[in-house]
Amino acid sequence: MSESFYGSDFAALQSFDPEIAGVLLSELDRLRGGLQLIASENFSSPEVLTALGSTLSNKYAEGYPGRRYYGGCSEVDKAEELAIERCKTLFEADHANVQPHSGASANQAVYGAFMQPGDTILAMSLPHGGHLTHGTKVSFSGKWFNAVHYGVDPETENIDYEQVERLAQEHRPKVILAGGSAIPRLIDFEFFRRVADEVGAVFWVDAAHFIGLVAGKAIPSPVPFADVVSFTTHKVLRGPRSGAIVCREEHRVAIDKAVFPMMQGGPQMHSIAAKAVNFKECATPEYAVYARQVIDNARVLAESLGERGIRPTTGGTDTHLSLHDLQPVEVTGVDAEARCDAAGITVNKNAIPFDPQKPNIASGIRVGTPCVTTQGMGTDEMKVIADLIATAVTTGDADPEHAVSREVRAQVSELVERFPAYPR
Repeated sequence: MSESFYGSDFAALQSFDPEIAGVLLSELDRLRGGLQLIASENFSSPEVLTALGSTLSNKYAEGYPGRRYYGGCSEVDKAEELAIERCKTLFEADHANVQPHSGASANQAVYGAFMQPGDTILAMSLPHGGHLTHGTKVSFSGKWFNAVHYGVDPETENIDYEQVERLAQEHRPKVILAGGSAIPRLIDFEFFRRVADEVGAVFWVDAAHFIGLVAGKAIPSPVPFADVVSFTTHKVLRGPRSGAIVCREEHRVAIDKAVFPMMQGGPQMHSIAAKAVNFKECATPEYAVYARQVIDNARVLAESLGERGIRPTTGGTDTHLSLHDLQPVEVTGVDAEARCDAAGITVNKNAIPFDPQKPNIASGIRVGTPCVTTQGMGTDEMKVIADLIATAVTTGDADPEHAVSREVRAQVSELVERFPAYPR
């Protein structure tokens, strides 16, 4: 029964608020019943979820350990100190701030630490794989700062490093930012460091998507090269939905003041405790094996989809995600997402570089392997998943009762029964 997953207090919730209890149960059933291939999602462990649901949620703790503005913080101080030390050790960083509520909050604090309104930032454009908080006009970052954007090379579809250097020399930005939400390939952090030094810029890496692979020592770390690294904790890292920042010692004071009191008030102590649990999990040999498997699975999934006509941009991936061009199969991203959803496969439509479609239509889909790898699937299963996606996308329908949707959904059910999310 799904109820057993939530523990002994769940009966009381069912009695008091059956509507919300029903949502919790149906979401657990959704996770267990389909393939979750959103690159920015994962399944936090029951231990992480236990910390999230703890009494630490009750405590208001403005400030930092030993320097709070409220009394009664002796126990939550212990949780935050553990999270800080574990984060520093995991990423071999001089300093860590574990209070950001999210990746966007962490990014906002980095802006606050190093920039004034009107200053220039050089970052990757959203249509080419960047992020909303990297200077997009609809974001605070684009409204408050002068954003100059680099993109990808039309031939390789990878970062146009020559353009990065040219724009840096032309605009002399205060900050140079590397990272994004749809970059399949490794980033040359050493190159960015050199360019930042040449123009006197702060080098910032938004590692939200790939920091879990860094934690598992599966890809190179940006920490030795960057002044500051911001990240989320809920993607490959497999922690709670939250954020964190690591930085060089010289930036400790600026970062801490930018997080609190500049951008946030009281921290979420239950979430910080969950981060501490997560960082401990990520320091285990088992997690390192997991991180490497995430990449192996992503490579095989990307290659297999390509063999079925769903072309991977950049020719493949070095990370946990791949971005696929649907134009060869004459399907839009929005239609592919809907057809997959009807078949029990969760992906997201995504713009591809130089996309002829509007963002809400898109010509691509983004797929990621963190969740299915957490479930224990390997490269053999990725080939099966590629078949299921290709069938749903090219011959399926958005109607769950369509014959192809039903057929693929049945095969998805058989697969996830063998590799269940949150085994009972």
